Amino acid sequence: MERGVAPFLVSPGWEPLYPMHRYGVYASRWPHEDQTVWTIVNRNEYDVQGRQMTVSSKPGMRYFDLYHGVELTPQVEGDKAVLSFPLEAHGFGMVLATAGEPDASIRQLMSRMKTMTAKPLSDYSHEWKTLPQQLVEIAPTKAETGSPAGMVRIAGGSYVFKVDGIEVEGSDDVGVDVQYPWENTARRFHEHRMEIKPYYIDKYPVTNAEYKKFLDASHYHPKDDLNFLKDWSNGSYPKGWDRKPVTWVSLEDARAYARWAGKRLPHEWEWQFAAQGTDGRTYPWGNTWDEKAVPVPDQGRTMRGPDDVDAHPAGASPFGVDDLVGNVWQWTDEYTDEHTAAGILRGGSYYQPQGSIWYFPQAYRNDNHGKLLLMAPSYDRSGTVGFRCVKDTQ
Repeated sequence: MERGVAPFLVSPGWEPLYPMHRYGVYASRWPHEDQTVWTIVNRNEYDVQGRQMTVSSKPGMRYFDLYHGVELTPQVEGDKAVLSFPLEAHGFGMVLATAGEPDASIRQLMSRMKTMTAKPLSDYSHEWKTLPQQLVEIAPTKAETGSPAGMVRIAGGSYVFKVDGIEVEGSDDVGVDVQYPWENTARRFHEHRMEIKPYYIDKYPVTNAEYKKFLDASHYHPKDDLNFLKDWSNGSYPKGWDRKPVTWVSLEDARAYARWAGKRLPHEWEWQFAAQGTDGRTYPWGNTWDEKAVPVPDQGRTMRGPDDVDAHPAGASPFGVDDLVGNVWQWTDEYTDEHTAAGILRGGSYYQPQGSIWYFPQAYRNDNHGKLLLMAPSYDRSGTVGFRCVKDTQ
């Protein structure tokens, strides 16, 4: 419904708490050109029938119950018109006032809503259930037999993969965070012994210079290009940024580079194993936070940009993989359910916004991860998110 009337919902003439006849029923008025939409909610525990709202009466004006997909017959009282329609307990409503016939998009919306609302809300189950999540498959690469430049070989082996989600809300309730393939529900805390096959992983995140080589060779350009490489200008990165990790790339943009390079994005447990090794260390370099191993945090209002990927060798993991933590977040796996998709981010970033607990929390520890709800590539891109790649081997 909101998508169907989107132009109304940015109206500068928005009027909240429009007067309604019934207790517990609330509405907002959204004028747009010569039409008006009211969005309505019934907060009562019971259905409400009959007279609901009074509006100005004008010759030729027609009124439509968009929620139920029907035209309303106003009761004219002088220069006012009273509109009557049903509202279900804890239900919603939407009314349109327009002169003449609604346009094709509104008629289509009404047709769809009439079908959807034929079954009342009370007929649906009130039982809350978690939606099962699926891990999006990452296709293996061609097995590498040599020693690819700029990559570190990880021998694999038996590994206890232990990780917690850093979501602001949800405590340890079922449905929070992700559902790994070996779990029957999503939950915040995870632990699983697994066998990891050998693989190569980039020593550093993909840099601006490397990403430009990809663009020059492939001529890649995303369909949804808003915010794509936002910190670049005229097709290239800022002077002196060749060794900084590329950012303002979506999960799709990272995957496109990986395919071109004959690589893939890492599974989360591969990223963590490369960072943690076999001794369960808290950070790639050990169990104690070392400020020399990471960039100086940026707590200002304008992001300065990440450090060069090789600027902090003290931050290397036991395998020699560098720049894993504290510079830019790094894309790994994706999970989907019936309604949503989310990307798993690892490593945290140099930028630490201040003033609210609601900013995306950091996950500097090897046993923490961030879950980013994927809205659209344009919204998913950020100046604090980059990636590195892996290749399969024998």
